[in-house]
Amino acid sequence: MNRNRSHFRLTDINHLFMLRLFIPFCFLLLATCSNEKKNTVYEKVDSVKIAEAFKFCKKNGYDTTTCFFVDMSIHSGKNRFFVWDFKNKKVLNEGLCCHGMGKGSTTTTPVFSNEEGSYCTSLGKYKIGIRSYSQWGIHVHYKMHGLEPTNSNAYNRVVVLHSYTPVSETEIYPFHLSMGWSLGCPVVSDGMMTNLDALLKKKTKPTLLWIYK
Repeated sequence: MNRNRSHFRLTDINHLFMLRLFIPFCFLLLATCSNEKKNTVYEKVDSVKIAEAFKFCKKNGYDTTTCFFVDMSIHSGKNRFFVWDFKNKKVLNEGLCCHGMGKGSTTTTPVFSNEEGSYCTSLGKYKIGIRSYSQWGIHVHYKMHGLEPTNSNAYNRVVVLHSYTPVSETEIYPFHLSMGWSLGCPVVSDGMMTNLDALLKKKTKPTLLWIYK
């Protein structure tokens, strides 16, 4: 009888010991999941760039509800055009985006240039300008005004935001987008452009578009 009582006491002690180990582990797991959930907010758009973009928009009288980010470091078969919602801190829409074909650009390695006639994508911040007719995609394009030395010739180069029907509405990774679909313009799918057009038509202030790598 005493031996049984001793056995129960030892078992209870072991259970308590395991419980003391298990509870902190649960808290650690919950904290990790919470951090991962927080990190997914900025998974596709760098938080530093979000903060800089918002500061720029506020200082220069641009729209502070949404802006567009294009991350050219992302594989061209994956979504790399992002519509960012400043207020709710989330991506509203995302899609594929072509890069320019010039100066030896390849599907895997874009070459960037601000030179006229280069047919290259230009990095930097842009002001999205007026809506106009396009011969491609949904027949709508938006003028783009380069705001930095790296894209100052964008307007003269007729670099515009437009769509092209062959661009897929979904990711095609591990395949890349075909070369030759862009002469330097950020070219998106028809569905993406339809959404962008609906959003831009409602704006009363300029929208920022930022292409980076």
